[in-house]
Amino acid sequence: MTQSQSGNQLSSARSAYLRTAAHQPIYWREWNDAAFERAQRDNKPILLDIGAVWCHWCHVMDGESYENEEIAALINENFIAVKVDRDERPDIDSRMQAAVQAISGQGGWPLTAFLTPDGKPFFGGTYFPPDDRYGRPGFKNILQTLSEYFRRNPAEIIEQSNKVIEAIASVDNFVPQDSQLSPHLLESILNSIVHSFDVRHGGFGTAPKFPHCGGVELLLNHYQLTGEAWALTIADTTLTKMAQGGVYDQVGGGFHRYSTDEHWTVPHFEKMSYDNSELLKNYLHGYQTTQNPLFREVAEGILSWVDTTLSDQERGGFYASQDADIDLHDDGDFFTWSLEELKGALSEEEAEVMRFHYGVEPNGDMHHNPQKNVLEIAMDARDIASRLNLSTDRVQELIASGKKRLLEERKKRKFPFVDTTLYTNWNAMMISAYLEAWKVLGLSRCRAFALKSLDRLVTLAYQPNVGMYHSIVEGEARVPGLIEDQVHMANALLDAFEVTLDKQYFDLAEHLVQFALGQFWDAEHGGFFDTPRNGGAVGALATKRKPFQDSPTPAANPVAAIALQRLFHLTENVDYRDRAETILKIFSEPASKYGLYAATYGIALALHYQQPMQVLIFGDRDDTRTDALVRESSKFFRIGKVVLQLTRQQVNADALPSALLTLVRNVPLDSIPRAFVCSDFTCSPPVDSPAALAHILSTRSAK
Repeated sequence: MTQSQSGNQLSSARSAYLRTAAHQPIYWREWNDAAFERAQRDNKPILLDIGAVWCHWCHVMDGESYENEEIAALINENFIAVKVDRDERPDIDSRMQAAVQAISGQGGWPLTAFLTPDGKPFFGGTYFPPDDRYGRPGFKNILQTLSEYFRRNPAEIIEQSNKVIEAIASVDNFVPQDSQLSPHLLESILNSIVHSFDVRHGGFGTAPKFPHCGGVELLLNHYQLTGEAWALTIADTTLTKMAQGGVYDQVGGGFHRYSTDEHWTVPHFEKMSYDNSELLKNYLHGYQTTQNPLFREVAEGILSWVDTTLSDQERGGFYASQDADIDLHDDGDFFTWSLEELKGALSEEEAEVMRFHYGVEPNGDMHHNPQKNVLEIAMDARDIASRLNLSTDRVQELIASGKKRLLEERKKRKFPFVDTTLYTNWNAMMISAYLEAWKVLGLSRCRAFALKSLDRLVTLAYQPNVGMYHSIVEGEARVPGLIEDQVHMANALLDAFEVTLDKQYFDLAEHLVQFALGQFWDAEHGGFFDTPRNGGAVGALATKRKPFQDSPTPAANPVAAIALQRLFHLTENVDYRDRAETILKIFSEPASKYGLYAATYGIALALHYQQPMQVLIFGDRDDTRTDALVRESSKFFRIGKVVLQLTRQQVNADALPSALLTLVRNVPLDSIPRAFVCSDFTCSPPVDSPAALAHILSTRSAK
């Protein structure tokens, strides 16, 4: 029997998650035409497993079931087994999540679905134990029951699968409503954010608790526009509590994916690129708004972790994720500490201080190992100083030295796996965040590495007739045809243009948007499908979706609306404005219901109603007076604010987008560096001092 006919076929897979299953006795296949052809030829249902390399319960189900010889035999005899990496194929995952939600009311990973031979789901769930336990049916029983049911009741299987397909089609496939856009819609989204705020612990909702970065951005923006203190209180409390909690890696920097409790104490320990890019922006903007040194420290902690762990510093590019665990029996042991481990890593004086600082006790937080503590800020330096009769300065010195020692000690432990795949949309988000770090903190290394990463992605993953591919694995571009890659990259390119004024970045951003309009735009109702509208696909992939909800990343349609509005203000091409408005109208009704989960839509809506602020700074780049104006402009946060530093030569050239060129040509210039604050294609009188610029920027009614 040949490899194409049987056997596990994942040893040559490019996905790190799929390769972890290459040793299993299951006859796994990748999602491709050959798998469905085999299922139809053998008239066998498809067992679909969707997971990720960072997913703890995926590893558990692998170990319990997919490495079990008895279960493997059941699967190999009765099913065609297909395994999918949810990071590599978000288009498959999103549809199957909708299917399993419709079937079981639950979603998540691992996702376990059963499909007809032509790819339509008829049953599914998430994690199943091998035998009945935890109130869940055993996987062996499910396999036996479904294989028998499939053989005996083909008509019922078809009927059920068609109902599930209808359920998938009803999710995220919006059409225009009669309702009109209104600023009250943005108020409705903000009210949803306020009502879900946890006053005591910060964040939104109850356990499990995820970051909601778009909501924080809206709150900070609302405070800057109105001065209403409640908005800042919610954002400040949330950022502070997360920064002090175990969900933030107190030793190594960066955030874990979410907290299992409402206190932000015990996280799921995987760390994702997409979480940390958006949280980095949150803390940068929080620092701009409050000048709270904690927020700057956390932003720098994220940068340090990404620089050392989640990026290819030599060639450019940001990796996908860091795993939570080393093996099945590990639950964050790399990141957690017993009291004895803490004492063994530190001097006696450091250990005494760090024990109080991080709240380390003999009885810790972890169920699998009660001695293990998740580090969180339990006591600040001033309180520790009072308790130990030390000066605050000395305690701060000991915290700094103790933190360094803990990090060095932790490096001796076996390191959790890092998925080095470069995903285009996640890279675009991190590139934008790194460019924001350069603007806010003046870190030139962030600017340089962001541009290096952007250039590498364009070189490897872009083709004019394909747009951006979704992923790069070992230098090979894979998975074409996803809207999120086009629109996230368009925004990253516009960010790069703003900091360099290199028109090649602008031109490519415009091309990607035009490509998306040509391939993904719904010509009948408007809005973007997640895959090309004319693309052929099997089973559930044939259903159309218009991603709108932020889950887990900022949704593609609101991100596209942001890019379209940015292009309009650089070109005055009214088609961009009209397309963005169409998107906003299509999703106006569900936005009021989704609330917090429509935060990126809220950001796009805010751009629609508050004209973006453009700060134009003219002067030689090596002039300290020019730099002072640039630094001053970076202290003020507002959604859509653009800072452009131009020289006389650029004003007299044709290397700028049309609307920007028209704007700057009407600006009076002389040899003194000057700044203009512009909005709606008109500019304020020039100022030449940071104090005068600060006064204009801080005027809350500036338009």
